Amino acid sequence: MKVFKAVDKIILKIEEFILSYAVIIIALMVVGKALSRALFSYSPPFADEVSQIAIVVATFMGISYAARKGRHISMSAFYDLAPFKVRKFLSILIPFGTAAVLFVLAYYSSLYVQDVYESGRVTSALEMPAYYLYIFIPIGFLLGGIQFLRNMWINITNRDEVYLGTDVKDYNDEDTNDLEGTHL
Repeated sequence: MKVFKAVDKIILKIEEFILSYAVIIIALMVVGKALSRALFSYSPPFADEVSQIAIVVATFMGISYAARKGRHISMSAFYDLAPFKVRKFLSILIPFGTAAVLFVLAYYSSLYVQDVYESGRVTSALEMPAYYLYIFIPIGFLLGGIQFLRNMWINITNRDEVYLGTDVKDYNDEDTNDLEGTHL
């Protein structure tokens, strides 16, 4: 179990590193391109391509990070109003279904990456192999699927609480005792 926790911690640090630098690169490329165009009437041809790569990386590598932190998009109106047992059931069912979809997407996107690799396509400005851009898509889907399975597992093993992420409890279960005695 210690090995899994160590690997998980390493993956978390890698995700944070990749996401942080992807956002910084996006900002630098977009602002740099705008400034260059305004000041010098010149726009570097690689700026759009680098921004596109950074956006793809941030988007797909962010799936796992968002699932881990319980920050993924959710339509929770009915979930929030549901009693504990229903929320507990949904906290197991929804991550399982999401993981299954992500694994299917990882499979098909890996086939696409393989097809791009075999085609020998390169990007227009940087002339780097195009599959470098797309390789992060199946990796992100795979890591996201694994993370949603972990979210499901933590909800199976912890019967008294609902978790949105591996270390994030459901905000509906937060103790509201601190609000008692407060008068508006």
